[in-house]
Amino acid sequence: MPLLRHGKVVDDCWVFVEDEHELSPGGCLTVSLGRFLSEHDQLLARNEAIGVRLAASDDPALLAPHLDRLRLIELNFPKYTDGRALSQSQLLRRRYGYKGEIRAVGQVLRDQLRLMIRAGFDAMVIEETDAEDVYDFSAHEFSEFYQAASDTSETIFMKRHRKKQEKAAE
Repeated sequence: MPLLRHGKVVDDCWVFVEDEHELSPGGCLTVSLGRFLSEHDQLLARNEAIGVRLAASDDPALLAPHLDRLRLIELNFPKYTDGRALSQSQLLRRRYGYKGEIRAVGQVLRDQLRLMIRAGFDAMVIEETDAEDVYDFSAHEFSEFYQAASDTSETIFMKRHRKKQEKAAE
């Protein structure tokens, strides 16, 4: 499946290692939250690129003390109707100030891409043959937003308030 990063299909060097499998001696690895929490000293001492995959039920606050050392956080969409990963991404970006890559994995659908972008996702693994075209369409499908999010899009209410202030200043 293609990996989209900022709208472009890119090669993926990251490998998710299941809990019961041995870690490879090098490379970019992601592990489950449980494994990271139980082995974080050894994982971070590897001086390699380390990432964590959060399940939809995992609490991102558990990663807060380690965020500056993680290069990737994968958020899982176990089924297309489960949006908890959107909330996890918002928490990581807005509350905890995570600056690394946040990637959507699992059942990622084209309908969700714009919401993912607004929630702070940088990358998505999506099962689409024309992934870049799908991204371009989804990223620009809506021009106005009612709610603030992790992106910098100005909401309708912000625009309305700004216009009122400009008129009052005249």
